[in-house]
Amino acid sequence: MDCTSTRLSYAKAGVFSKIATDYVSQAADLRPFFQHTPTLDGIRKAISERQQFPTNRKLLAEELQKQYATVSRSKVVTENIQSLLSPDTFTITTAHQNNIFTGPLYFIYKILHTISLSAQLKQSLPQYHFVPVYYIGSEDADLDELNHIYLDGEKLVWNTQQKGAVGRMKIDAALLRLIDRMEGQLSVQPNGAEIISLLRQHYKSGDTVEHATFSFVNALFAEYGLLVLMPDNAALKKQLIPVFEDDLLHQTASGIVGKTAERIQAAGYKTQAHPREINLFYLKDDIRERIELHGDEYQVLNEGLPFSKDKMLAELQWHPERFSPNVILRGIYQETILPDIAFIGGGGELAYWLELKDLFAHYKVPYPVLVLRNSFLVVEKKWQAKMDKLGFNMEDFFLREQELLNRLVKRDTANKLKLNGTLSQTEALYDTIRQQAAAIDTTLEKHVEALRKKTVYRLQELEKKMLRAEKRKFSDQQRQIQAIRQTLFPKDGLQERYDNMSYFYAKWGRSFIDQLYKHSLGLEQEFVVLKEK
Repeated sequence: MDCTSTRLSYAKAGVFSKIATDYVSQAADLRPFFQHTPTLDGIRKAISERQQFPTNRKLLAEELQKQYATVSRSKVVTENIQSLLSPDTFTITTAHQNNIFTGPLYFIYKILHTISLSAQLKQSLPQYHFVPVYYIGSEDADLDELNHIYLDGEKLVWNTQQKGAVGRMKIDAALLRLIDRMEGQLSVQPNGAEIISLLRQHYKSGDTVEHATFSFVNALFAEYGLLVLMPDNAALKKQLIPVFEDDLLHQTASGIVGKTAERIQAAGYKTQAHPREINLFYLKDDIRERIELHGDEYQVLNEGLPFSKDKMLAELQWHPERFSPNVILRGIYQETILPDIAFIGGGGELAYWLELKDLFAHYKVPYPVLVLRNSFLVVEKKWQAKMDKLGFNMEDFFLREQELLNRLVKRDTANKLKLNGTLSQTEALYDTIRQQAAAIDTTLEKHVEALRKKTVYRLQELEKKMLRAEKRKFSDQQRQIQAIRQTLFPKDGLQERYDNMSYFYAKWGRSFIDQLYKHSLGLEQEFVVLKEK
């Protein structure tokens, strides 16, 4: 596979949230809600702050060594783990839940962005070493969000009765049957057998979803030096006991983040995350349920597990792995255990991170540079050819289907579809009538104006009917526009939020990942259209 790429501003693409585009443009209204700009100067400042924070590098390296003992690792992964012991090594991190088989395309775009930015920073700041990290959000319990992929327009769903954190769920026969179904669709592609073999190699019966994700992502990206971290870990969580205890006893995060959220809303933005009084889940076996305080007693929602204050604090001291931070506290956990200077996330993630700056300041944890993740639109040659035949370029297809069709019809029809001359003549006629009527009785002016508006409205409606009638003559072109739009913008959304990477891997093999990496941006913050040559 060989590709060319073009870039669009996120604002021009017209498919991103206001808070995301405003962050990219560094809008003044958002400036109070983040610490460092996504620039090289911002990175330098983040490094300076991070150097003052006592990251437990030894523990992090030891836990990664244990995790990687279960898989084969590349030389550069081994070197990157060892490098974490150096005070001059820093991480560039992205995080995502463990969607089965990596879920939507942007899962791998985020990871490649961390790899690309790490490589760029090594060149720009050679006195430091930068390590890309994928932090698995394996404690997420929203199975409906993580249990499916879309392949060639078909939704493949893992139906399981398991409960709790998805990462702790076991791979069963139902999940393995999905790989069989994928094989039927992908085996006709040049590299279909390879991707199916990879999936079967890393998604094994009885293994956990978290470990399968860890193993599969390592297989895809180990050669780039990516470190995959499984944070569902007692030793790492032990470092957060003071924060978790504070949340249980004083509900500190709720008050701080709540005030920040109010300020963000006052600035005209929607908030992404909403703090609870206690921002922790109880995590044990197949349970992941909220902890709530009722009077003097803590309760695990829906499970009927009561804890006195002393028993809850003892549980935290002896079993920190049984406490799972929600979106409000997860970032504090991540940035405490990693020597992190930059976090790469999507628009929704950036929105909730912007709520957390004051919380980080309260706990004296360095707040990272926020970088909007890379977005790609992958366009195969066959779709480019269809666009060329219709006389449109790629940017045109960011328009809605009906707007595209209207443009095509107006451009290619042999008939006049506008009543410009007629409308002008009508306006002139009513001006004459208005003057004539006013000369007789000034109160008639309003009546004439009402007649004018009604007539012009009906003529404009006639124009629309003429256009609709003419569009029926372009039904073939409409079907082609629909086919292209449905492929590149499924359900009027972005391809990257819908399609799974397995189709593209089956077609192009590892060169698909290599091309994405080649065209990945670092701090440039633009939308990339990737075209197959």
